[in-house]
Amino acid sequence: MAKNKPKPKKAPRKKFKMPSFKLSSQQKLVLGSFLVISGLLIGIAFVSHLFNGQIDQSALSEFTSREVKTKNWLSKFGAWLSDLLIQRGFGLASFIFSELVLLSGVFVLMNLSLDKLRKHWFWGVYIIIWLSVLFGFFGNRNDILGGTVGFEVNSYLQDYIGKTGTILLLVFGLIIYLAIRFKVTFESIVAFFKSAKKDIKDELSSTDEEIVPIDNNLAEEAEEIKKAHEASLENNQPTKKEPEQPKTETTAFEVNVSEPEPESEIELVPKSTPKPPQKDDDSELEIKVEEVKEELSEADNLANKLVEDFGQFDPTLELGKFQYPPLELLKKYDTEGIKINQEELEENKNRIVDTLSNYKIGIASIKATIGPTVTLYEIVPEAGVRISKIKNLEDDIALSLSALGIRIIAPIPGKGTIGIEVPNKDSTIVSMRSVIASKKFQSSEMQLPVALGKTISNETFVVDLAKMPHLLMAGATGQGKSVGLNAVLTSLLYKKHPAEVKFVLVDPKKVELTLFNKIERHYLAKLPDSEDAIITDNTKVINTLNSLCIEMDNRYELLKNALCRNIAEYNVKFKARKLNPNDGHQFLPYIVLVVDEFADLIMTAGKEVETPIARLAQLARAIGIHLIIATQRPSVNVITGIIKANFPARIAFRVTSKIDSRTILDGSGADQLIGRGDMLYTQGNDLIRVQCAFVDTPEVEKITEFIGAQKAYPDAYLLPEYVGEEGGTSLDIDISDRDKLFKDAAIVIVTAQQGSASLLQRKLKLGYNRAGRIIDQLEAAGIVGPFEGSKARQVLVPDLIALDQHLENEI
Repeated sequence: MAKNKPKPKKAPRKKFKMPSFKLSSQQKLVLGSFLVISGLLIGIAFVSHLFNGQIDQSALSEFTSREVKTKNWLSKFGAWLSDLLIQRGFGLASFIFSELVLLSGVFVLMNLSLDKLRKHWFWGVYIIIWLSVLFGFFGNRNDILGGTVGFEVNSYLQDYIGKTGTILLLVFGLIIYLAIRFKVTFESIVAFFKSAKKDIKDELSSTDEEIVPIDNNLAEEAEEIKKAHEASLENNQPTKKEPEQPKTETTAFEVNVSEPEPESEIELVPKSTPKPPQKDDDSELEIKVEEVKEELSEADNLANKLVEDFGQFDPTLELGKFQYPPLELLKKYDTEGIKINQEELEENKNRIVDTLSNYKIGIASIKATIGPTVTLYEIVPEAGVRISKIKNLEDDIALSLSALGIRIIAPIPGKGTIGIEVPNKDSTIVSMRSVIASKKFQSSEMQLPVALGKTISNETFVVDLAKMPHLLMAGATGQGKSVGLNAVLTSLLYKKHPAEVKFVLVDPKKVELTLFNKIERHYLAKLPDSEDAIITDNTKVINTLNSLCIEMDNRYELLKNALCRNIAEYNVKFKARKLNPNDGHQFLPYIVLVVDEFADLIMTAGKEVETPIARLAQLARAIGIHLIIATQRPSVNVITGIIKANFPARIAFRVTSKIDSRTILDGSGADQLIGRGDMLYTQGNDLIRVQCAFVDTPEVEKITEFIGAQKAYPDAYLLPEYVGEEGGTSLDIDISDRDKLFKDAAIVIVTAQQGSASLLQRKLKLGYNRAGRIIDQLEAAGIVGPFEGSKARQVLVPDLIALDQHLENEI
């Protein structure tokens, strides 16, 4: 069989573009003046035609003869043009032509957008035709009301759809005009009629009120009340005459905002407010307002007494002499600080303007904001320029600037400008010392403040880890992830006491986070049987994550018993001594889990790691457990949908492809960064470009040595003990200690002939820990075999009859 030949691809059609003629200022003045004068002359000719049109009809047949005279104010040309457009054209609607020509001249003179002028012409011609047809509905063949066009169109329409159809067609044309031209909707029409109806009702009601007769008895009572008021005022009036009520109110509202007046001068109610006449037994009718004291429980009274005697509970008291690391431990660089290179700015500005002008894109204004490594050029394009046109020139602008990579923000959120980020030739270092020493970080009231670096506008960028609530960091190798993690940890070490925050550090590479071993007994948390606080073994990572899940469940139980919604409320209540430590309550520090290379864990452990991390990310925010995950391989099998959904705060360092950028940020941009700490931060809304603060390994070593040399806790913060299925079980479990669902679980296992904890979780609706304990008891009873890795345990009892006999023999 002959192979089908591929069809030749059609060459894409070239869009026809109107040739653009750029006029000089003098040419615009000449053309604009010509159009304005022409519009005025056409209008004069049309007005003259209304009075002299019939007289000039006979002269039009001898148009070329100079002896024939016309009555039109513009002579023969005016008579001919008026007859053409009004008599034989569109009737009275032709007056709009003069307005459109006049308007065109104004647009040319004032150098306004021609797109708007095209819209005016389009809708002007549309309304001319519509009015001509409307007036032609009522006119005759030679009538100037609708002109020949209006009459002929009406005749044609009425022959086919009749007069009713023509009227409805005219109404439909008007609806099209109002809907598209003035954005009129059905809801706005209904609202207009409702408001009109309401106004009519209000007017009628006000008229009714004016003509209601006043009863004589009511008038007499009102007069008596007025006299009684005047008498009470005279009795209570001081010797000095009191100002009238309206004057007092006017003075009270005149308050200077910049220099507020004293309270006595801005009092809104005069002291001698008229009172209604009182009866003789006033004293009996007095209302006494007494303060209602809230009855406190015995526990609250005891807590208040303890606070009065001993003060609030202070979690930092055990390490009361702890000293925060000083700023001198951080290095101060000579190259720090923004240096303005005026020549480079001017050169880049000219190249940007020239490149855009080559593509017929004009710029109204341009300004530059200089950052540590990147300069932001904000441009305002001329009216009528499409933003997408500038966005598509990203590579052309980068070529003209000879830049490593530029990034176009079109438009900048919250501004009417387009941003072009251009890397500086000589970048400056953002030191950790400068961001830690900044007022924004030192005076922050955040729960977990993190100083990431400085923005393009050279402002210190500080975020709250407790509000994120989890952070995902990704980027290619050597682009600044480890430095970013060190910046996060350093920020917390400079701001939080060891009693307030604990770190769980996971370092599969075994070399990045080892420096923090020195602060193990101050800041780190670990499993009870673990020797090293910094976790490098993947098996221990799984146990640690599951242990954090147990810690999360325990904390939620404490919050439930304390009637609190989050860790902040709980700790405030505990400090006020309203929670009894004998009931298991304790001060809860924040726990920050840091994973340096998440891709390695996914490769080796897979779902065993992803599941507890996803569970922590979904639930652990309220009880103060926050996750920071870093990876150098931002692919979809590492950063899965579950991970992305629960990590709204993300930091992207430089990556090699747009696909990786979309995986991290759900958009492009990370592939255009310049590396060395240049990053994009997002928390689910806008992208913020930040130069990450640089903290070197010797600086981190000095900080950890300074903290490690001080008095510490006896041991690291211990997480709950977790024993996985591979931990085995002791076979001497007492029968009396068996779970209540032991027999039901045995029936489920024997019936299914599959010994696994997950089966018991599904069938009996149990938690993982309880199901694991029951499996251990079944193993001790000889119903299931020992743990065999990822396989289900072997069921040693063949059927339910054998199970009943086995259980009876035990008894």
